[in-house]
Amino acid sequence: MYRIWQKLFAEFIGTFFFVFFSTSAICVDEALRSGGTAGLGSIGIALVRGLTFAILVCALAHISGAHFNPAITIGFWVTRRLGSIQALLYGVAQILGAITGAYTVARFVPQQAWRAVLMGTPDLATGFSRTQGIFLEGLLTLFLVFVFFGAVATAKDSSARFGGFAAGFAIFAGAVVGSPYTGASMNPAMALGTAIVAHHWANHGVYWAGPLLGGVIGAWVYQILFVREP
Repeated sequence: MYRIWQKLFAEFIGTFFFVFFSTSAICVDEALRSGGTAGLGSIGIALVRGLTFAILVCALAHISGAHFNPAITIGFWVTRRLGSIQALLYGVAQILGAITGAYTVARFVPQQAWRAVLMGTPDLATGFSRTQGIFLEGLLTLFLVFVFFGAVATAKDSSARFGGFAAGFAIFAGAVVGSPYTGASMNPAMALGTAIVAHHWANHGVYWAGPLLGGVIGAWVYQILFVREP
């Protein structure tokens, strides 16, 4: 049985690396394209995000549950899989990990590269309203949390680790579909961490309202329809 500080550190380090690699992929894509070579492209960036999440879940699911996202944590809270205090502490650890990850990228990536893409801070496409942004972010996160509950949360220990690849591919699919419109954040902690470093707050509320709402609905839907009572 792991202690609470070990679980919180797992959430911190998992979110740190998820934000670090996700944000670095966006900056690398910009650096390559500005240098006249082919960048990673939206598919490559989405793949980095999905694989990073999957690998981290495999490594840390047995310790903390490997949420790395307040939208997943709130899903655990509303379905009473996590107490209020622990859910709050998870959220704090995730936010600190995201901020630290974004600052770390800013320290080693050339400033012109990360400033050109605002550290990957998500924002709405031109002509895409906040209501549409909340709906799309909510729908993408609902899909992610629904898959996470089925593949990780309700799986046995060994299966939960490898179930992270299902959740990782859910992030990949969401990023491919949603990136052109909202940036497909699906993670309030990551949106906050990059916004703090880049000082870019346009439409920031969308990236809390949408994912948290999607996390609640995704968790409830799975819990009500598919979780068997003991």
